[in-house]
Amino acid sequence: MTPQLPDLLALLPGDPAIVHPLVAAALAALVYLAADALSHIAAPRLGRRFASLREALDGHLRPILRHVLASGLLAICVALWPVGGPAHLVLGGALALAIALLARHILRSLAIPYPAVIPLAVLLFVMVLSGSSGGFAPVGDMLDEIGVDLGARRVTLLGLISMAAICVALFAAVRLTNRVVGRSIAHSKGLDATQKLLAQKLGAIAAVVVAFFVGIDLLGIDLTAFTVFSGALGLAVGFGLQKTFGNLIAGIILLMDRSIKPGDVIVVGESFGWVNKIGVRAVSVITRDGKEHLIPNENLMTQEVENWSYSDRNVRIRIPVGVGFDSDLQLAQQLMLRAAQESPRVLRNPKPNVWLTNFGDNRVEHDILVWISDPESGVGNVKSDVLNRLWLLFRENGVTIPYPQRVLHQAAMGERSD
Repeated sequence: MTPQLPDLLALLPGDPAIVHPLVAAALAALVYLAADALSHIAAPRLGRRFASLREALDGHLRPILRHVLASGLLAICVALWPVGGPAHLVLGGALALAIALLARHILRSLAIPYPAVIPLAVLLFVMVLSGSSGGFAPVGDMLDEIGVDLGARRVTLLGLISMAAICVALFAAVRLTNRVVGRSIAHSKGLDATQKLLAQKLGAIAAVVVAFFVGIDLLGIDLTAFTVFSGALGLAVGFGLQKTFGNLIAGIILLMDRSIKPGDVIVVGESFGWVNKIGVRAVSVITRDGKEHLIPNENLMTQEVENWSYSDRNVRIRIPVGVGFDSDLQLAQQLMLRAAQESPRVLRNPKPNVWLTNFGDNRVEHDILVWISDPESGVGNVKSDVLNRLWLLFRENGVTIPYPQRVLHQAAMGERSD
């Protein structure tokens, strides 16, 4: 017959009150060492297999895996060790510490602030320690007795702690879900950038909705209690949050019809730049000056928007140039084409062109037409580069650029004297 753990413990020499806690402490230390060794081996493989999860946990994958393994092994030890006595309390404390550290690493990997992490970790430690020692019920009863009566409902300290723990846990679950789903969608090869962004937004909304209803169920909130306030809530949403919901729906529509995508170069009113991201409320447009304009999504649906890269990224630029009437126009036009063709950002196809547009007061006006394929890099620097090259070519070949002149003719009138 296989010997049981109590029989094996009885064979140990010395005082059981001293030896058994030491054995339990040594067993807990051995479990931590084994969990650390296993996590060192398993974490890299798990990170390669589940890259989205590794990125979502932000470098905490190995300590989380270590404490998960330690918690599981210690839970087995606590279940097998005879209940009662200091030795069982030592193992229960080790298990409580492992679970508290596990919660800490998970929450910190999701950027949950310490004021929310520490109380939850302490609460888990106390609950697991008291539960493993058979004393959770008295602790719960004590916390439940501390409270106040608010009408027909009693608010207790245990209820507040449970509510805070559930809210923090749901918030962490939503953030972890958003990170994992967002990174999984970002790594998907079957979707373009716009479809990925739309899927991420819809996934985030779905996670929040599911967490809301799960929280309502866990907290035991009766939704029928809010029927009295449903009309007022509807009016508040209709008036106070009208713009917010309008911008949310407008952002989803923009992503669905793909009229504006991240990376597009757009002009909205006085704002010109490339789209950095499409958020829930606004579109971020970064200008060439490094300024980030936040344009409400609804404005992009109701105002006229120039999208320079909607169907084709090629953009044509007009560069006006004037030469003197006494210049060789054929030579001047050849030099204009040469300056445009030598500019590095100007495309060869479609090729540059020169148009004679007007005979001005003191110059012959031309437009140099060039094409570029990277409007997000700016258009002013292209004009500057072409005009600098053209200035040197004009000086080398004697082509003049006239400046405005005004000639005043005054009729001299002689005075006749008798």
